[in-house]
Amino acid sequence: MADHILSWMTFFPVIGAAAIAFVPRERSEVIKTIAAAAAFVPLVLAVQLFINFDRGITDLQFVEHYTWIKSFNIEYFMGVDGLSVPMVLLTAFLSFICIIASWKIDKAVKGYFALFLLLEAGMMGVFCSLDFFLFYVFWEVMLLPMYFLIGIWGGPRKEYAAIKFFLYTLAGSVLMLLAMIAFYYNVTDPVTGDHTFNMVHMMDQANHGGLLNVNSARFLIWMGLFIGFAIKVPVFPFHTWLPDAHVEAPTAVSVILAGVLLKMGTYGILRISYPILPDQAAAFMIPMAVLGVINILYGAFCAMAQTDMKKLVAYSSVSHMGYVLLGMAAMNETGMNGAVFQMFNHGCITAMMFLCVGVIYDRAHHREINGFGGLMTQMPLYGSVFSFALFAAVGLPGLSGFISEAWVFMGSFQVHRTLTIIAALGIVIGAAYVLWMLQRVFLGPKNDKYDSLPDISAREMFTLVPIGVIVLVLGIRPMIVVDLMKTSLNHLIKVVSG
Repeated sequence: MADHILSWMTFFPVIGAAAIAFVPRERSEVIKTIAAAAAFVPLVLAVQLFINFDRGITDLQFVEHYTWIKSFNIEYFMGVDGLSVPMVLLTAFLSFICIIASWKIDKAVKGYFALFLLLEAGMMGVFCSLDFFLFYVFWEVMLLPMYFLIGIWGGPRKEYAAIKFFLYTLAGSVLMLLAMIAFYYNVTDPVTGDHTFNMVHMMDQANHGGLLNVNSARFLIWMGLFIGFAIKVPVFPFHTWLPDAHVEAPTAVSVILAGVLLKMGTYGILRISYPILPDQAAAFMIPMAVLGVINILYGAFCAMAQTDMKKLVAYSSVSHMGYVLLGMAAMNETGMNGAVFQMFNHGCITAMMFLCVGVIYDRAHHREINGFGGLMTQMPLYGSVFSFALFAAVGLPGLSGFISEAWVFMGSFQVHRTLTIIAALGIVIGAAYVLWMLQRVFLGPKNDKYDSLPDISAREMFTLVPIGVIVLVLGIRPMIVVDLMKTSLNHLIKVVSG
């Protein structure tokens, strides 16, 4: 298994989904147990990957490279570097947590858990693929499971949210497909001279020809890729699908959507757009910084206006992904490390927040902020855990979000001074909407309507405590994760700035 660790991590959930297909639908506990086991194995392998990864080299590691479709020079090419490993670890960790968080699902249990495992396989494949065709296949594999998970197990407006998610994502995929075809016909394998989907060959400018020697064509390809990835981030004004999808999706699906899927947009820019089109990346730094600032402030102001807990957390995700864009636009060591570390931290913190929202929704059957009050006296353990998650989202010193946001600002300030000062207002606005929600839900006079609400359960604590521990530990020892990625990111900075 160690020789093909990336393949096992990617396809073991598919094996689990296939096993679920043979279990009678009334055996729901067996189905859930198989799903948990199928998600736990990739987590164990991801930990092994984390331990064995050589942090001092820029080369790809754990590579699996085979011919797949010979006539089109398409390869099964998997490998990881310092950019991939944190995302692989985050995907495996949150997927397992979400399976446990979904334990109370009782509608079409067989279909739900099979689709969730297929979704995990797609996400894992995206972070491990180094052939653009293979990357695109995994990117599209995620689309249908997420569509059905929202459209079948979602809230009252689930069909609308699912279709909106599908159409936005599909539009981005079409642009990405056009860019992929343009790369294929204008990049050649240096050994055979054939057209190739190999991303490593695409990153070598010496292999470019045809349209890729025309600056206007390179700009159009860059914009096609950027819009395709920006929809997934989501970057303003392509963000409108996100609040609807979050509000209607089941809790665990919201966790995966915010914790992992949003990161695929920024990962795609860093993995594909930056190293293959470094000249366009360098020219786009100021527009990207501007878009980052817009995301930060627009998302924060929208979050402040919400009365629904889940919608508030959804808009806070738009805001916090703006910090990632701002750090990426700095194109220096501090900013880039802060951006990728923010991707990991936001995945953990927002997952914790959505899980906490799901806890109260399961009991009160609504998420209206003004409908609660004084819950800290009724549910002290729950209130403490949720408060921890909220303060982590604000960027409280000592927690992981503070480190990544501080690095983003420090790196960006060196390059985009005025924009960074404006972006810093997002922290103040973020503190305002978080404290506003905290005060109305947990403090003040208790709403007698909720005198009988039970405190958080052991299963719910099992999903939340590990995330909280990671947030706390990385707030004190951030280099545990940063050491994974800094060598690869420094190499990427040299490629773009060189």
